[in-house]
Amino acid sequence: MVITRALIVLSLVVLWLSADYAAAQTYPSKSVRLIVPFTPGGISDLLARSLGAKLGPALGQQIVVENRPGAGTTIASEVVARSSPDGHTLYLQDITTHAINASLYRRLSYDSVKDFTLIQMLATTPLILVVHPSLPVKSVKELIAFAKGRPGQIIYGSSGNGTIVHLSTELFKSMAGVDMVHVPFKGSPQSVLALLSGEVAVSFPTMPPALPLVQTGKLRALAVTSPKRSKAAPDVPTVSEAGLKGYEMVLYSGIIGPSNVPREIVARLNAEIGKAIHAPELKPVLDSVGAEPVTMTPEQFRTHLLSEIDKLGAIVRSVGARVD
Repeated sequence: MVITRALIVLSLVVLWLSADYAAAQTYPSKSVRLIVPFTPGGISDLLARSLGAKLGPALGQQIVVENRPGAGTTIASEVVARSSPDGHTLYLQDITTHAINASLYRRLSYDSVKDFTLIQMLATTPLILVVHPSLPVKSVKELIAFAKGRPGQIIYGSSGNGTIVHLSTELFKSMAGVDMVHVPFKGSPQSVLALLSGEVAVSFPTMPPALPLVQTGKLRALAVTSPKRSKAAPDVPTVSEAGLKGYEMVLYSGIIGPSNVPREIVARLNAEIGKAIHAPELKPVLDSVGAEPVTMTPEQFRTHLLSEIDKLGAIVRSVGARVD
């Protein structure tokens, strides 16, 4: 009886592995949909389209980028979580979609870990600490000293409650021991415009909307949030080296799918995406937004995601950010 049961289990395992292998042999059998949870024109959209142009020929099928913005990325996340796990629906996720939203939202229609298959990391991108030129500070140390002398008087802007720009500034405040007042806006462009007009004095935006304004002298850059300097702004120090040792906050992007994508398909995508993101043709695109290509095994990606959920979750809880 025991032997019979063992043989049945073994047979089922063999059938399961055979099915995975067969699926991988014919994959992809049609165009691959790559969902981006943001509007066109941002870092994620740029990465998706650049990656798709390189990955499509490697897979022998077209990569169709589909922008699904809205509801803080949860609309796109739900679409992916409910998709068929055949590798034909992929998702360009970032720090917001999973690491932040897992704690920011009281109720999600999906599990941020269990309902997805992690495939490959793509890149990390720093934020940049910028101030209005009227603020009499030219370094991180000077900003900290200035803020400590004026508790509750300096206003900082963000791209919205619970966004990476908001949480990055809150981490800065906590580590530096300063008190600055938060004013949220509906997106990075709006927050940068508010900084440009002097409505707010400090912000930690993404690099694309801020760097041109820094280069023309309309904003002053004090630091980048990555562990090392950015190729897009090599003269700008990191926050850590500029006076707040140990501070680090980077955006990251990766490719995932719905849960239960066959392992052979995951292995192939992991390898092909890894090659594509490191292709020489993509280097100018990545450099233009300060992005660094980063590749991992699916297991390493999972470890990274869980660590980020813990790290960002702690900051979300500390500032009381919540979306019902």
